Amino acid sequence: MTRWYSPRVEQYVQLVRWGHFGTPVLLFPTAGGDAEEIERFHLIGALSPLIEAGRIKVYSTDSLAGAAWFAGEHSAAYCSRLQNCFDAFIYAEVAPAIRNDCASHDIEIITAGASIGAFNAVATLCRHPDAFRLAIAMSGTFDLSKYLEGSFNNDFYFSSPLHYLPDLEGPQLEMLRQRLVLLPSGEGDYEDIGQSWRLAQVLGAKGIPNRVDSWGPEWRHDWETWRAMLPQYLDEFA
Repeated sequence: MTRWYSPRVEQYVQLVRWGHFGTPVLLFPTAGGDAEEIERFHLIGALSPLIEAGRIKVYSTDSLAGAAWFAGEHSAAYCSRLQNCFDAFIYAEVAPAIRNDCASHDIEIITAGASIGAFNAVATLCRHPDAFRLAIAMSGTFDLSKYLEGSFNNDFYFSSPLHYLPDLEGPQLEMLRQRLVLLPSGEGDYEDIGQSWRLAQVLGAKGIPNRVDSWGPEWRHDWETWRAMLPQYLDEFA
């Protein structure tokens, strides 16, 4: 574990790593999760064959913006600003730390996450395709506008792929068209695969490769589902 003070999010942050070799995977926690949530809920255990084989190295940091959105204790403007600052923190601090740890200044990173972690995985890839090559966004919560309370602003706009991607043009879009967004979701309790299909429509309209995988009604919005999903996709794409 590495811990430091981030001026971008104005608080202490941590970055935890599992593994020593392989493709770097930045795994975002769920809404209120910290960097070690994925170990407590046995997702790291599910990935252990890939980690021990030296195929992947997994990194995680705290869900700073996600926790703010779902706590309901802050204004929408504050949460939107924190979401935008969290993105800057990931790109300017976390990605370089991962690349330094991998002894490569240009190694491409996979992002992954479930629920709000899926939002962060996609948002990070879409804003920074120069550093990230693939997003595995499981059971995604992609539309955060219901938390805005009418205070839509630029911080939110540029943080939300559903909102800014339709207007995106230029080199960033051209690079995104060489990336891939995977959108697996169950259709059981508390799942909403409609959010994945909506994002897929936005991505597809801009020519960004994506794939929605329905796992069916027997898979619910819970860790058991994600422990089954993530090893399968990383085995295929890492």
